[in-house]
Amino acid sequence: RVRPYRRRVAPLSRVSTHLTMVLSKALRAATRGVSTSAGARMALPALTTAVPKPSMMSAIFGGSSGPAMPPMDQPVAGLSIPEPPAAPAAAPVTNITTLSNGAKIASEDTPGASIAVGMYVSSGSKWENPYVSGASHLLERMAWRSTANRTAFRVTREAEVIGANLLASASREQMAYTVDCLRTNLPEAVELLTDAVMNQKLADHEVADVAAELKKEMASLAENPAHLIMEAAHSVAFTGGLGSPLVATPSALTRLDGDALASFVQATYTAPRVVLAASGCDHGELVSAAEPLLSMLPPGPGAPSAPTTYVGGDYRVGTDSPLTNIILAFEFKGGWKDQKGSTAMTVLNTLMGGGGSFSAGGPGKGMYSRLYNRVLNKHAWAQNCTSFHSVFDDTGIIGISGVAEGMHAGDMVAVMAKELAAVANGKIDTKELARAKAQTVSSILMNLESRAVVAEDIGRQILTYGERKSPSEFIAAINALTAAEISAVAAEALKSNPTLCVVGDLTAAPRFEQVKALF
Repeated sequence: RVRPYRRRVAPLSRVSTHLTMVLSKALRAATRGVSTSAGARMALPALTTAVPKPSMMSAIFGGSSGPAMPPMDQPVAGLSIPEPPAAPAAAPVTNITTLSNGAKIASEDTPGASIAVGMYVSSGSKWENPYVSGASHLLERMAWRSTANRTAFRVTREAEVIGANLLASASREQMAYTVDCLRTNLPEAVELLTDAVMNQKLADHEVADVAAELKKEMASLAENPAHLIMEAAHSVAFTGGLGSPLVATPSALTRLDGDALASFVQATYTAPRVVLAASGCDHGELVSAAEPLLSMLPPGPGAPSAPTTYVGGDYRVGTDSPLTNIILAFEFKGGWKDQKGSTAMTVLNTLMGGGGSFSAGGPGKGMYSRLYNRVLNKHAWAQNCTSFHSVFDDTGIIGISGVAEGMHAGDMVAVMAKELAAVANGKIDTKELARAKAQTVSSILMNLESRAVVAEDIGRQILTYGERKSPSEFIAAINALTAAEISAVAAEALKSNPTLCVVGDLTAAPRFEQVKALF
């Protein structure tokens, strides 16, 4: 009978004992290396002072020790500590230069080693007609590809060489292309930016490839209509320019080609509608780099947009979800150009606040806002309840979005209506108004700590107002607001026809006429 071979393994205790002995010997050796008796120091003063003692880690693992350093509570000899940079005596100003063709160059020289520079264009889905519907969405994805002077690979490679971060975004009224890089690479960044925006090649094969990728994304989003509920709210709320879809439909992506995109760019990317804005650079250097390039933009106002009218209405899509997504919105007349009204609207949005039922945090996350205290903390069926606004140059929508259990969809709409009516009727506490003002001011100041946000703020304000208003102007306007002015904004909005969008379980969703009767 053959006995099976069994590998003998030392017991764990024996292995542990062996390792302990090895480490103990190493530690004793290290201790001998780093400690010297008083007798040895007297006998060998030169050795003990001139030769650096090996560290414990070098004694265990080998290697030489570094140079002897003084204790951490003593300064290093010969090391000079520079003085901290002095705070600027005044806030940086925004400089604006208007070229002969109408293009604008604006900048703010904020201190630092990096810059943010972007081109902002008055172009978007608002200017699209049925033949080029979806062009803005597709142009956003076509950004930073082949130009008349560069291949897509070269655009990417040059951006990598200067360590630049490239971004592009499309909206209903404005297109934005931005570059973030080091201050020393300003000329290269400006040249790359202007070439990518002004000289887009828009080759048919590239357009087809991007459109195919976008179709897949849209198909994925269409599987859950709740992802597109905000897009639906704009289509229901407006007719005309702002009612045009920003998200490209599959049929639009099939129809669009390079020629269609090029015609849209030619009609809307004209000099008076372009602002090149930067943060973190000298204005003279920016103008010297950008003026020769922007001077090639064609003058003229460009194509007009279709008139926009707010109408409101009802939109609902049933799904198998046990939840119901709801948007209840109203018209905000005047848009951003109504500066006093838009300031009050912003504070109202902060005061209403809200969020998700699983959010955590303090006042900065809205935990003390009205919708948290009066909705999410009282109704277990409310999954989310958030105030929102989508505002444009001349008009906009404000309201509340929410998610609730399907059987409580009617209750959710009733609660939304009750909270909006309460604000419109002047039921605003002094303490919550002061908190909303402070939170709005802190949000402005914290956002403007980013150079990218500063550059974007400069570009978008100039497109809207023709100038850049300082943060101090907005802060002063916020602090001067009264509860009556905020209530007046809400009351004026509730006079308009509601925009109601419901997606999900429609079992208990109220009819549009029932919702309209609540106001």
